[in-house]
Amino acid sequence: MVIPPSAPVLLTRNLLYTGITRAKKLLIVIGSEKIIKFMIQNIDSKKRNTGLEYKLKNL
Repeated sequence: MVIPPSAPVLLTRNLLYTGITRAKKLLIVIGSEKIIKFMIQNIDSKKRNTGLEYKLKNL
């Protein structure tokens, strides 16, 4: 998993968690320790307006 320096809004704990949990056998994280620590501490998650709930209810 490559974690480049980018906007703080993109560097969330949820993104890191998703990358870790989707790894099947091995995960190699490439990025600076500072950015990874920031991601671990960044619990900000914005409400996502995907329309998924509406689509599931109207199947």
